[in-house]
Amino acid sequence: MTTTTAAQAAYVVASLLFILSLAGLSQHRTSRSGVVWGIAGMVIALAATIGLASRSITAAGLVLIAVATAVGAGIGLWRARVVEMTGMPELIAVMHSFVGLAAALVGWNGYLDVDAELTGSLLRIHHAEVFLGVFIGAVTFTGSVVAYLKLSARIKSRPLMLPGRHALNLGALAAFAVLTVAFVARPHMGLLIAVTVLALALGAHLVASIGGGDMPVVVSMLNSYSGWAAAASGFLLANNLLIVTGALVGSSGAYLSYIMCKAMNRSFLSVIAGGFGARTVTSGDAGDLGEHQEISAEDTAELLRDASSVIITPGYGMAVAQAQYPVAELARKLRDRGIEVRFGIHPVAGRLPGHMNVLLAEANVPYDIVLDMDEINDDFAATSVVLVIGANDTVNPAATDDPASPIAGMPVLHVWEAAHVVVFKRSMAAGYAGVQNPLFFRENSRMLFGDARQRVDAILSSLDATDAPAAAMVGTAN
Repeated sequence: MTTTTAAQAAYVVASLLFILSLAGLSQHRTSRSGVVWGIAGMVIALAATIGLASRSITAAGLVLIAVATAVGAGIGLWRARVVEMTGMPELIAVMHSFVGLAAALVGWNGYLDVDAELTGSLLRIHHAEVFLGVFIGAVTFTGSVVAYLKLSARIKSRPLMLPGRHALNLGALAAFAVLTVAFVARPHMGLLIAVTVLALALGAHLVASIGGGDMPVVVSMLNSYSGWAAAASGFLLANNLLIVTGALVGSSGAYLSYIMCKAMNRSFLSVIAGGFGARTVTSGDAGDLGEHQEISAEDTAELLRDASSVIITPGYGMAVAQAQYPVAELARKLRDRGIEVRFGIHPVAGRLPGHMNVLLAEANVPYDIVLDMDEINDDFAATSVVLVIGANDTVNPAATDDPASPIAGMPVLHVWEAAHVVVFKRSMAAGYAGVQNPLFFRENSRMLFGDARQRVDAILSSLDATDAPAAAMVGTAN
């Protein structure tokens, strides 16, 4: 078997492993195996690519490849070990920026180093691939950088509202089309420089124009962009694996973004077009909603002791406080008492898809009691106590009750239908979307202020304090 044939066979195996990886990652029960399949596929792909490249590059070139691979792997392992779950969205955005930058550089290399055998229509197709690859890569690069800056709070999350911003976006796309035709007809470095600058500006403006409430969708959409950028690089490099992998990532990312847009009642076109047609989000006026009522950790423990069923709905605040471990311990203690405990997860809870599921799995919460919104929404009315831990917009009744609300129509968890609702928050501030939450002022709602981890620990201590005398009395009676 020749080196080329072996490499192509390895690419087929790697592609199948990547497909298995996506299938595994689609459910948290199989996510670990999905990660293993993905790692195996990437190892095979790298080995096959290096083996194929060894036929045409020098020993010094192979050394450089080995060094680059070692450095990249080292940085990746280090970041994976030290990053907190709250920092995962930013890390993903940075990774997307690398893919975009690589695609843009591959495009430039395709222009500077053209195969002498390409002539006529094949050469024009090659130049079209170069132009498209540079454009998609550059848009992905700057868009991902801006997403990272927003997610890490280095710049404000509110949308950039430039005058005529939609006209600017449409104008940039029209200019890209004109430049593409001109470049294919008569390639010139000046045109490639122009489209690179245009794409860099468009990517930054598209993401800057999107508000913080839509950032989970933006992260998913940038994932899709990075996939298409990789596919474009695959065409330029005549690498079938890159084409297949890029198409897998691009299509799955786009579909996930569409699902998330439906979960947030957002227009898919609006998000990917930089907020085109989006409504302006303003903070609600808490003064019109009445007075909130507070509760202590001890009284919350009393509510839980008397409950027959409990649903916990986590949000980004749980991730920030790293409260998943005491929350898992609380669920265990309540289940030991014979109380039914389940978790209700909104599709966009946190800052990226599956954020809450990963946190709960990390804390060894059983998979079978972690339910999606559609699976649990009908059960709130028959629930004794709901604990809302760090969630806000995803449990806002204004989405269903107020047609004038900026989040009207957004599917939310109907926590207010339970007998008692305890909301864990640091303050009465509005959520990430900037909308006040009427849930906080409802008759059956109580606010438990403070750090979520500390509040849950206090509830656990209160439960333990009441269990100890009961256990002592049982021991005395025996």
